[in-house]
Amino acid sequence: MSHDDFFAELGIQRDEDAGDAKDKPKSRRQRRMEKVERRQRKRRRHWLTSLVIIITLMAVGVLGYKAIGIMRDASAQATHAEDYKGEGEGEVTVTIPEGASGADIGDILQSKGVVASGKAFTNAAKNNPKGTTIQPGTYKLKKKMSASSALQALLDPESKGDHTLTVIAGSTKQSVKERLKKVGNFTDEQIEAAYADSAAIGLPAEAGGNVEGWLAPGTYDITENATPKDLIKKMVSQTVTRLKELKVPKEDYQKVLTKASIVEREVNKEQYYGQVARVIENRLAQTDGETHGLLQMDSTVQYGLGHDGGIPSEAETQDANNPYNTYVHQGLPPGPIGNPNEAAIKAVLNPPAGSWLYFVTVDLKTGETLFASTNEEQKTNTKKLSDYCNKNKDVCEGNESKKNG
Repeated sequence: MSHDDFFAELGIQRDEDAGDAKDKPKSRRQRRMEKVERRQRKRRRHWLTSLVIIITLMAVGVLGYKAIGIMRDASAQATHAEDYKGEGEGEVTVTIPEGASGADIGDILQSKGVVASGKAFTNAAKNNPKGTTIQPGTYKLKKKMSASSALQALLDPESKGDHTLTVIAGSTKQSVKERLKKVGNFTDEQIEAAYADSAAIGLPAEAGGNVEGWLAPGTYDITENATPKDLIKKMVSQTVTRLKELKVPKEDYQKVLTKASIVEREVNKEQYYGQVARVIENRLAQTDGETHGLLQMDSTVQYGLGHDGGIPSEAETQDANNPYNTYVHQGLPPGPIGNPNEAAIKAVLNPPAGSWLYFVTVDLKTGETLFASTNEEQKTNTKKLSDYCNKNKDVCEGNESKKNG
């Protein structure tokens, strides 16, 4: 039997190349060599992959470093701003308005030549914990100041200019006018014109065209371009706001301010405001008793005479030609006799219960004041004042005693 017949018998098609070496069974040595070669190829692939990863990471690192550098440079350029050095020279007046932001203040300072750039100031303000506590007002600064120096000056109360007007509680419109003339360099005519222009200053109709009592006590900044009307309007507006907040009916505005102004002028200690307010109410209500509806307040008489404080003479208390003479005219005087503070207004709106009709200050050093319900009690208290003055003549001379009746 031939070889072909043998393979045919087995059902195997014999290829002409069947005897080629590649189809021959591999030896153990060959298989081992192939295995080694496969391992080497795998190592080479791993090494190449690692190399690619390393190169990629290095490239990313370089690019990232450059990006950070660019960002750092951009940040430095953004925060860097032109700035002067030192504490400046010369002098300039600068007004910081209410509600101004740090950027607003920076722009104002730059426009006035105080700082080289608004940005330099805002940077300085951001780096200072007190940078957001700058108060509105008028300041005396220098030109060409470093941003940090300008900031420190604005934070220093001593830098505040003297262009501020303080309305003292109990002061009259006349004294306010004198302060406006002195501090604001306004003329008498300018101020009187402002007082008379009710529409421009927002004076309510209830005031009857008289600003007395409506000039709210407090401190007001006199800005560069401020006019008397601007300032007086602020004072009136503040009084209106207080009355509204205290829920005073419009028809009672003038009456409440009149009573409060008397309270303010009669005693100098807030602890007695309520009792004086009660005395006023009791006297107004008692039209046929000891007081006959008469307030008998020295402060009202003196106001009508154009005097600021003091004690009226016996003849002055009998002068019926003085419309503010509450010794002869029943009820309240024609209007307020000064500008009361909020505490006096509150006392009038809610006085304590009591039957007092009289009071007298018996210690001019401490302001101690005694209250009485009858004239006899008042005489006893007045005797205490006399005894005090006999022992303290140096204190009583030239000082008025607060009393009524």
